[in-house]
Amino acid sequence: MTMTTGLSDVRPIGDQLRAWRQRRRLSQLELASEADVSTRHLSFVETGRSAPSREMVLRLAEHLDVPLRDRNLLLVAAGYAPVFDETPIEEPKMDTVRAALRQVLEGHEPYPAVVVDRFWNLIDANGAAAFFMEGAPPELLEPPLNVLRLSMHPDGMAKNILNLAEWRAHMIDRVRRHVALTADAALAQLYKELRSFPGDVGEAIAPPASHEVFVPLRMRVEGRELSFFSTIATFGTPVDITVAELAIESFYPADAKTTEFLRERAGW
Repeated sequence: MTMTTGLSDVRPIGDQLRAWRQRRRLSQLELASEADVSTRHLSFVETGRSAPSREMVLRLAEHLDVPLRDRNLLLVAAGYAPVFDETPIEEPKMDTVRAALRQVLEGHEPYPAVVVDRFWNLIDANGAAAFFMEGAPPELLEPPLNVLRLSMHPDGMAKNILNLAEWRAHMIDRVRRHVALTADAALAQLYKELRSFPGDVGEAIAPPASHEVFVPLRMRVEGRELSFFSTIATFGTPVDITVAELAIESFYPADAKTTEFLRERAGW
């Protein structure tokens, strides 16, 4: 088992469970009902008067939608061994995962697609995604290349994004929601960094135009205006932390001009 999750200096199991419950905005009664445990027992666990079984910890974590790496922390805090591996993506054990990712990326050509981790660090990309990185300074392209930093930095993609304020506001709100869901300190630091970049991002996000069904990414590339929307895919039944935190973002042309450009660029 390869573990890289920090498992030292953890808070008591009751404190952690209460924090996750409150983060999910559930009362003790609601969580107890969903997890099929008594409210009294849940209360005793949260206050430290009762020690939960290993199965109880995992059951509550499942109903609280706790990320796998944090489920390990809950188990350790309760006195049990962690059960979820965190295998580096380059290890042989991950050959099947890498092959599946590569198949999806190549199958999406001539449209751009990227694979990112929980911090939006680039893990892999297809050839069509190369123009996202063209013209960026070397320091923004050094590993680990963070796609959000690349896109919002004034020296990165931001200078080519035509609807920067609108698109950036929605992306920053996306990161904010991830921070709220995971309580990840490093992700919160990234959120703070992204908000520090120049740009008009208010607290409220303007409503989309009545004719739009998504917020597009509009860019000027090689003198042509392109428009994209994207979808995000994750593995459906992960039991490894690394796999659980991977996401494939696939970009699609939002108009005929963008389709034509991408097909021409790929030589189709």
